[in-house]
Amino acid sequence: METRHDWRVDEVQELLTSPLEELLGQAAGIHRALGATDVQKCMLLSVKTGACPEDCGYCSQSAHFKTGLETEALLPEAEIVEKAREAKAAGATRFCMGAAWRSVPNDQRFEAMLGAISGVADLGIEVCCTLGMATEEQLRRMKHAGLTAYNHNLDTSREHYGQVIGTRTYDDRLQTIRAARRAGVQVCCGGILGMGESLRDRAALLAELACFEPHPESVPINLLVPIPGTPLEHAKPVPFEEFLRVVATARILMPRSRVRLSAGRNRLTEAEQMMCFEVGANSIFLGEKLLTAPNVDPAEDEALYSRLPRERRPAAPAVVTVR
Repeated sequence: METRHDWRVDEVQELLTSPLEELLGQAAGIHRALGATDVQKCMLLSVKTGACPEDCGYCSQSAHFKTGLETEALLPEAEIVEKAREAKAAGATRFCMGAAWRSVPNDQRFEAMLGAISGVADLGIEVCCTLGMATEEQLRRMKHAGLTAYNHNLDTSREHYGQVIGTRTYDDRLQTIRAARRAGVQVCCGGILGMGESLRDRAALLAELACFEPHPESVPINLLVPIPGTPLEHAKPVPFEEFLRVVATARILMPRSRVRLSAGRNRLTEAEQMMCFEVGANSIFLGEKLLTAPNVDPAEDEALYSRLPRERRPAAPAVVTVR
C-alpha cells in the first residue's frame, strides 16, 4: 500500500468532499487491510492546570480568559504515577500528561516531570506528554527518562491559525514537532474541528499532517468543547457527517497512524463512535475529564469497549530521524 508525503490541499479537499459511501468504503478497506482496527485505551491527566500565558481561543486554561477554572500547581510525582497505575488497571496502555505551560521550563519543575515520566514508564505503558513548546535537548532528556511520544497539535490550518491563537505562531508549533523527531521521540499531532474553520482549512490541516515524513504516529482529532468565557464559547457545533469525513480522510492519508477520538467524544452517540471505528479511528481516552474538558462516563465507555476489537496491532515503526 502506497504511503505518500506529497499531498496537495486540493487533492485532500477533493477526497474530503467525495461521495460519502465511496469515502467511507475506501477508508474502511485501508483500516481493515492494515489490521489497525483494535482500539487503544489512553488516559490523559492534567498535571499542572491553569494560568497559561497563551491566548488559545478554545482553552479554559488561558490566563487571558475568565473561565472560572481553579489554578493548580504541578502535581507531586508520586500522585502522577499513582494515577498512571490506576489508568493501567482500567485497561489503558498509554498515559498522557498535560501541563498548561507556554514552553517546558528549565527548572525543578522539568526535573520533576522527568521523574514522573520515568515512574510511569516503569509501569510498562506508553508515555506521552504535552507540555508546550520544547527544545531538542529537553525532548532528548524526556526520551531518556522513558517518553514514548510528544503531543503538540497544529489545531487548524496555517491560514486560520491566527484567528484562534495570537501568542504563538504556526512555525513555533512546527519547530517543536521537528525537535521531537530529531530527538527520536514519536509525534502526536492533530487538530480541533469547530473553531469557525472552512472546509478548505480542514483539508489544509490534514494535508500538512500527511506531508510530515514520517507521518505522525498519533493523530488526535478533537471536536471543540465550547468553554464559557472563551472567545469560542458560542461556536457552532460540527455536524457528525463532517467529523466522520475527517476521520475517514485521515485514515486514507495516514494509513499507519493511530487516529484518536479525543475531546468532544462525549457529544457522539455510541453508534456514531462505532462508525468512526469502522472507518479509521482506533483510540479513545478514558476518564471523566480530558485535561479540563468533560469526557464520556466510564460505565458508558466500558459498555462501548466490550463491543470493540481487543487485539493489539504490531508496534509502531521505528522513528525516522529528520534533520
